[in-house]
Amino acid sequence: MIPTTFEKFQETLKEPIPSNQWPAALKSLWWDAKGDWNASHDIAQEIHTPMGSWIHAYLHRKEGDEWNAGYWYRQAGQPFPKYSLEEEFKILVEENLS
Repeated sequence: MIPTTFEKFQETLKEPIPSNQWPAALKSLWWDAKGDWNASHDIAQEIHTPMGSWIHAYLHRKEGDEWNAGYWYRQAGQPFPKYSLEEEFKILVEENLS
């Protein structure tokens, strides 16, 4: 079952793995929240949609690679954020819950 709120998404982080029923974008964000950047990135780079590009951009921004992040934000049709990574993460999760 897909969580319906950001708070319920956070509650799933006590589980060892994300639900197989979740879309790839939500699984990617889940792995990022668990601290596994590589698992998150592996999933995100296989999502060939604007959302996949946005998550990919966020991950490279988090990594500190602004040049690569900028490329992926452009692919996603999103501006380079002027807000925190934490805020962007919450926005991304909420976008994928709706």
